[in-house]
Amino acid sequence: MIAEVGHYALVLALALALIQSVVPLIGARARDGALMAVATPTALAQFAFVALSFVMLVSCYVGSDFSVRNVFENLHSAMPLIYKFTSTWGNHEGSMLLWVLILSLFGALVAVFAANIPDTLKATVLAVQAWIAATFYLFILTTSNPFLRLDPAPFEGRDLNPILQDLGLAIHPPLLYLGYVGFSISFSFAVAALIEGRIDAAWARRVRPWLLVAWMCLTAGISMGSYWAYYELGWGGWWFWDPVENASLMPWLVGTALLHSAVVMEKREALKIWNLLLAILTFSLSLIGTFLVRSGVLTSVHAFASDPLRGVFILAILVLFIGGGLGLFAWRAPLLRQGGLFAPVSREGALVLNNLFLTTACATVFVGTLYPLALEALTGEKISVGAPFFNTTFGPVFACLLVALPFGPLLSWKRGDLAGVAQRLAGAFLVALIGLAASFVLEGKPLLAPLGVGLALFVITGAVTDICERIGLLRTPLATVLRRAAGLPRSAWGTAFAHLGLGITLLGIVGETQWGAERIVSVKPGDKVAVRNYDVTFDRTFNRTGPNYTELAAAFTVRRHGEIVGVMEPSKRNFAARQMTTTESALMARGVSQLYLSLGEVNADGSVGIRLYYKPLVLLIWLGGVVMVLGGGLSLSDRRLRVGAPKPARAKAAVMVPAE
Repeated sequence: MIAEVGHYALVLALALALIQSVVPLIGARARDGALMAVATPTALAQFAFVALSFVMLVSCYVGSDFSVRNVFENLHSAMPLIYKFTSTWGNHEGSMLLWVLILSLFGALVAVFAANIPDTLKATVLAVQAWIAATFYLFILTTSNPFLRLDPAPFEGRDLNPILQDLGLAIHPPLLYLGYVGFSISFSFAVAALIEGRIDAAWARRVRPWLLVAWMCLTAGISMGSYWAYYELGWGGWWFWDPVENASLMPWLVGTALLHSAVVMEKREALKIWNLLLAILTFSLSLIGTFLVRSGVLTSVHAFASDPLRGVFILAILVLFIGGGLGLFAWRAPLLRQGGLFAPVSREGALVLNNLFLTTACATVFVGTLYPLALEALTGEKISVGAPFFNTTFGPVFACLLVALPFGPLLSWKRGDLAGVAQRLAGAFLVALIGLAASFVLEGKPLLAPLGVGLALFVITGAVTDICERIGLLRTPLATVLRRAAGLPRSAWGTAFAHLGLGITLLGIVGETQWGAERIVSVKPGDKVAVRNYDVTFDRTFNRTGPNYTELAAAFTVRRHGEIVGVMEPSKRNFAARQMTTTESALMARGVSQLYLSLGEVNADGSVGIRLYYKPLVLLIWLGGVVMVLGGGLSLSDRRLRVGAPKPARAKAAVMVPAE
């Protein structure tokens, strides 16, 4: 009965979504408070039923109920409990159920925490959210039902894809979905504003907290996925410009642009139409990412679906929401009143420049990702677009963005002094030049690496300079500096930390790509392999047995200048149920650098092939991601950006107004 309860809970969620998509919208048009009030309880009930459905599917997995087809195809009874739980979303059907669970969660959060927005806007936003939810419920129930039964029930399951049996994949998809689906809120607010024909600075204040939550989750999800690919796939790479990776990068780029342009709208009542377009495009790119991964167009560890019907259904969803959203924008946007003006050299101007770079960078990724698919669909010709294209097109645009980045926070609103800002950034310029010169002298690499180091240091010290200027460091007494630091808005700290994290990530990218060392050799016991200042000695191989796999492991002793610093044990795991073998790399951190060791094939003469890498500064890539997420959290904690912040102020104002 567990599977049946889950199925019917999803059917009831669909019924509630259909009610929520129509009744509050009619109420908003008729200014009927009773009809608009339907939105909140239906959103909460919808989330409750989807949560019940998801819990039922989890119960089927944890209980190894192989009479459910989805469980049979993605579970083995010997799997550790944690992977039984995460197997729930380690497949197409379960991952789509997780998608709608998060979608309904965001709808419920809007219903609870958006009490301070006008009733008509709230009703319209929740109705648009319900449109999205209803289409995905239909998609799941008609093409991707996770509760279908098998009769008779098999005795054992086929096991989960071994590559997905990893803690990183337990965390990565939920974070990514929180980011993808979180952008649906800004989409719903944009569509609601277009329907109502009204948008102002208050709209930006209401949207920004939801944008920050989605942006933080997507940043964390991309970082986690990058680190998983790095240690799990055995090739030592952290970004491959794979279409599935690009599918998450594109909404991140446009979402970052929207996050910055919303500030201009909030401060200056400007860029109203541009913000609406970015809100529609951000979620549209999230939907395109869903199509790429779930339609079967791509062949990837992430691409679970292969049924053409699913691809057609998702394509219809794309046409409905992307086409509908852009069509509504083309119809209603020209009727909206334009916002305020500002000088080109100003903080607003810097944020507009930021938007241009980010959207152009996204356009290069979009073309490189979708052009080969479109060409194959139209002509049957297959071409490959890889790292050289993206590095040549995306790299220079993003480098220009990083050059301009430190200037923005130091410019004044409305009209700024570019020469004055350049003077205040003199220290950052000096640090960048010193770093550039030092890296060129010490490493002797082509100029690209020192330029990257200089740019990274410029971004990092630019973020520090922004804070130092705000608190008056070195210009005012220490007590005043500390008082200003304590009183500085957390959104200012958040901006500085986000920019700092981006610089840290860039420094890690330069170090790993330009100064790393690699050895690919075959070794026998007693053989020694040298990389940089490390000697790695092959000691022995041995067998281990896991819950649902057997493992061939190898022990290597690592020495630095003759002194033992540790042992590394890479392995090969064989999963009998799936007839698949995975490579388990061994990592040894040395500060923010790492030694990376993975096993190849065992040769007939008893030797073992290995890949040994030295990756300088590689951990900075993901440390920067953590710092960026921390920056987003600091901004979100600012009372001015808190989801329910205006409510107390409104209540206080109501108390102060005398009753008539």
